[in-house]
Amino acid sequence: MSEAAPRRTRRRRPPRDAAATMSLIAHLTELRNRVGKALLFILIGTAVAFWWYDHGLGEFIRAPYCGLDPDLRALGTGGSADDCDLLVTDVIGGALIRLKIAFIVGIVLSAPFWLYQVWAFITPGLKRNEKRYGVAFVAASTALFALGAGLAYISLAKGLELLLELAGDGVAIALTAQDYIGFVIALLLAFGVSFELPLIAVVLNLVGVLSYATLAKGRRWIYFLTIVFAAFVTPTQDPFTMLLMAAPMCVLFELAIQIARQVDRRRARRAGLDGLAGLADDEASPLDARPSPLDPRPSALDEEPVAGPSAPTAR
Repeated sequence: MSEAAPRRTRRRRPPRDAAATMSLIAHLTELRNRVGKALLFILIGTAVAFWWYDHGLGEFIRAPYCGLDPDLRALGTGGSADDCDLLVTDVIGGALIRLKIAFIVGIVLSAPFWLYQVWAFITPGLKRNEKRYGVAFVAASTALFALGAGLAYISLAKGLELLLELAGDGVAIALTAQDYIGFVIALLLAFGVSFELPLIAVVLNLVGVLSYATLAKGRRWIYFLTIVFAAFVTPTQDPFTMLLMAAPMCVLFELAIQIARQVDRRRARRAGLDGLAGLADDEASPLDARPSPLDPRPSALDEEPVAGPSAPTAR
């Protein structure tokens, strides 16, 4: 009897991600579940913020207004610094203001949870390096928005004081809750969204749309347009708030330019190793037509017995 040929072991493929091979109906079902969970987290955050409003949140929002000179407030002309209540001019205005604040704060409080739902939905369709960039992008955008909102809250009291003092002597201003809350939200959003612009420049450089040479060449225009942008976006329109927004944005843009410089250097070094440095965009890359060296090691197929025609048996 001939010895049995050794069985060749097959290399096992890595298991496929089930989420990456779902049908359209399955994707829609997954999207519905993720959106439902995200809305549930936002609802829980809104409920927490609604309770928090009477336990420090309302005082935190009114603090910049309460820190002003009592003579600037119509309800504070008695000389008491604690008398800084906001006016409500309709029956349901107070409830709507509280719900509005609770909803916005609830979105901020539940951001890690609903951002995770968004990330869990789009992750199966991304490559490994795209997943890494995505995590860094989410973390950086969250930090930049928080930095912008924090600077906006710091500048809020100074901006209010400057604007109210422009009314002149003998004028006391009574702010309604709707006007003041709308002003605060607009200022926080303006600072938070504006601080995301340098991050967009970094993302465009990572995907190869915006190069370091272009950013460095237009550095002066970037700084000039940043100052103009801050002058138009800030709701207070005062120089203090404008400079408080423009100066950190210029620093962040300079940081984005330096990041683009390092990315382009690494990209050029990698292209140089591949022999593609110095090629124009419409020039074909050279091909190596030399044959690869032969492998002198015996193949596993040579060790297997070859089945030939069987010899006739003598009778």
